[in-house]
Amino acid sequence: MTDSLNIALCQINPTVGDITGNLARIRAARETAAGQGADLAVFSELVVSGYPPEDLVRKPVFVERVWQAVQDLAADTKDGPAMIIGAPVAESGSGGDKVFNSALLLDGGEVTAIRHKRELPNYGVFDEIRVFDRGPLPGPMNFRGVRLGVMVCEDMWFPDVAECLEETGAELLVVINGSPFESDKPDERIGHAVGRVTESGLPMVYVNQVCGQDELVFDGASFVLNADRTLAHQSPAWVDSITTTAWTRGGDGQPDTWTCAVGEVTPVANGLDSLYQAMVLGLRDYVNKNGFPGVVLGLSGGIDSALSAAVAVDALGAERVWTVMMPSPYTSQESLDDAAGCAELLGCRLDTVSIEPAMAAYDTMLGGLFEGREADTTEENIQSRARGVTLMSLSNKFGHMVLSTGNKSEMSVGYATLYGDMCGGYSVLKDVYKMDVFALCKWRNQTQPAGALGPEGRVMPERVISKPPSAELKPDQKDEDSLPPYDKLDDILRGLIEGEESIETIAARGHDRETVERIWRMLDLAEYKRRQAPPGVKLTRRAFGRDRRYPITNGFRREL
Repeated sequence: MTDSLNIALCQINPTVGDITGNLARIRAARETAAGQGADLAVFSELVVSGYPPEDLVRKPVFVERVWQAVQDLAADTKDGPAMIIGAPVAESGSGGDKVFNSALLLDGGEVTAIRHKRELPNYGVFDEIRVFDRGPLPGPMNFRGVRLGVMVCEDMWFPDVAECLEETGAELLVVINGSPFESDKPDERIGHAVGRVTESGLPMVYVNQVCGQDELVFDGASFVLNADRTLAHQSPAWVDSITTTAWTRGGDGQPDTWTCAVGEVTPVANGLDSLYQAMVLGLRDYVNKNGFPGVVLGLSGGIDSALSAAVAVDALGAERVWTVMMPSPYTSQESLDDAAGCAELLGCRLDTVSIEPAMAAYDTMLGGLFEGREADTTEENIQSRARGVTLMSLSNKFGHMVLSTGNKSEMSVGYATLYGDMCGGYSVLKDVYKMDVFALCKWRNQTQPAGALGPEGRVMPERVISKPPSAELKPDQKDEDSLPPYDKLDDILRGLIEGEESIETIAARGHDRETVERIWRMLDLAEYKRRQAPPGVKLTRRAFGRDRRYPITNGFRREL
């Protein structure tokens, strides 16, 4: 039995499916931990396969390859620190091969213990029940005379697993996680962790991954709680971090209690800072992990494209961001000047490609069929689609991914053009309401986020933020010609989307009932558009996509 233990929290950035690359990242982190004097290096949930692997775990060859990687890692532990890692593990059962989301202890060159995830989340973005089998209530892992109560992510959110571990002799709780970011999520995690520590009387090590994976982003922010619920360590959010913590038995006068010495406690940012960092990391990993040389986007002189460009430069560097102004006869000189001002402040490339020849060509092509009909949204959509074709052509020719620039408020009500401004491979504003766009722009003009590759100081002219939003698809057009003021629209949308509130409830907050009904219908009618929209980073409780699944063919709107 030992009375001291050094545990490294290895917060790293794995890539789903990149088993070889993940193996290298784990080994590099373990080597760093060894240099810090660690006895045990703890990694995140499914770190070998990447999280979430989705239907990859239905491929036997994938699970077999992961298991071989686990064996390779186990062999590394003949000397130096042991490891707790996460991996999908197949186990033969009476109904055929089962696959579990598992935590494994590697020590002395072998896999010495395996525990399977008990609580499989099946809500929001999670559908682990679909691909994993549920494990039994676990007992502790014996590590060099110390009984470790190891849990896998969701196991911590309910009391049963921690209670079982405490009752079967665990001395220290260790939680490995793939916990995606949402606004206010860090406080919720700490709240559940405090609950488990309070109930069990045991200290806790919590390790989370930090990465972007398609529409999810993981913020890291790993931590340690002592048995008295005090925070002994807090890893930084949004960056890789390997930190070794020092533990002693009986250090607080309780002979059987493990205590972590207070070490680095990095404040975890929240609010606009965390939203912006999530957007930056989500885009950076999506572009880099999918091998794009950079991004190309339309820079209109408006606030959405200005914020998208700023995030892109902060994520990738100005040299990898290509902006294109695509004026029409309705584009104001103000917009031309503001787009140029944004590109200059950000230091990125700006080209101008007029869409007037394309508009004229479509007038000629369709003039006979449209004869006798007034111009309407058809001609407006042609402009948007001409811009979409232009950007996609540049993407095809040069390889840059098209970054779409629509926000959540517009996507909610269908104020976007299919195959036009919705073209793209990714959208950083997909889960950002319009009022938050304004707030983020003001914040970024005053703050350079940690790790940002963009400039200090302003990233867009102040006029971009202050002028009334307009699509500029016809003379003197303003967004509020078609939509309620954005502060009112966003409150209605938050009620309908995040809160699933009734029309009566929302109207009771002071909104006009007819307006609420109209927004509800617009929200439902636009579902077919959102199904065809590019992916974008999840920031709120209910992002469009796996979080919120409504039928396209939906007769309930007629029941109002």
